[in-house]
Amino acid sequence: MDAATSRPAVVIDNGTGYTKMGFAGNVEPCFIVPTVVAVNESFLNPSRSASKSNRLAQHSAGVMADLDFFIGDEALAKSRSSSTYNLSYPIRNGQVDNWDAMERFWQQCIFNYLRCDPEDHYFLLTESPLTAPESREYTGEIMFETFNVPGLYIAVQPVLALAAGYTTSKCEMTGVVVDVGDGATHVVPVADGYVIGSSIKSIPIAGKDVTLFIQQLMRERGEHVPPEDSFEVARKVKETYCYTCSDIVKEFNKHDKEPSKYIKQWRGIKPKTGAPYSCDIGYERFLGPEVCTNSPLPKKKKRKKRTHGFSLP
Repeated sequence: MDAATSRPAVVIDNGTGYTKMGFAGNVEPCFIVPTVVAVNESFLNPSRSASKSNRLAQHSAGVMADLDFFIGDEALAKSRSSSTYNLSYPIRNGQVDNWDAMERFWQQCIFNYLRCDPEDHYFLLTESPLTAPESREYTGEIMFETFNVPGLYIAVQPVLALAAGYTTSKCEMTGVVVDVGDGATHVVPVADGYVIGSSIKSIPIAGKDVTLFIQQLMRERGEHVPPEDSFEVARKVKETYCYTCSDIVKEFNKHDKEPSKYIKQWRGIKPKTGAPYSCDIGYERFLGPEVCTNSPLPKKKKRKKRTHGFSLP
């Protein structure tokens, strides 16, 4: 019997903000890590003298760059504590933007996190519904030629969500999936497991925009958050304290009348100095999600109907 068929398939769900990884058959992912890579910048940008005079030194720098890198929370921690590490986000708005970083990211996922031999497992990867065919080719090339996997299946995320979320005894693979990610939002119609590509609607507003808006609100209010930590603090504020409201005026009044009840305090430690700091979390709690409900997206103009030469309102 083939070794791969006797072992569970590896599942890696790559997202703009987070990547979930584990094995088929498990109730939940084994690891959920931010989709980010930190590489030592000194190896990426060797000195000009070394590159001209010593080819061996240049080659060694490239080899070290392939070894000295981190992903996920470790990458974020390295970039905050040391200026020599450069952060790279392989996926932007649901699409792979940096294939070298993506390959490094998969390498760490397979060997350091899941600790499995890719030659002994089939792989299930996910992709955005608007991914180009060329992206699939690059993914297959990396998986088969670099990691030598015995089998690979690339599935569209909304289709998998529909398969996993059915509530009847029969798996119904027809429906409309609203996929809100960190980099983009997609409304995807699915018929019998097939995506109707011509009817997909993409909205360029997602979780990261909420985080950036909270970061902007805190900066404008003068909260003393270290610049290198501000985005991460805004993300944690979004996930911990934010909520949606039906009447924004009432929320302002509630916060103004009872600040001790509604205003939260965030405490942290400066990454570079180790000194403690704190900041207040107030209006950001309900103003952050307003990006999704009151976004400045262009609206289509309604066509005016004409009857007997007269324009109807």
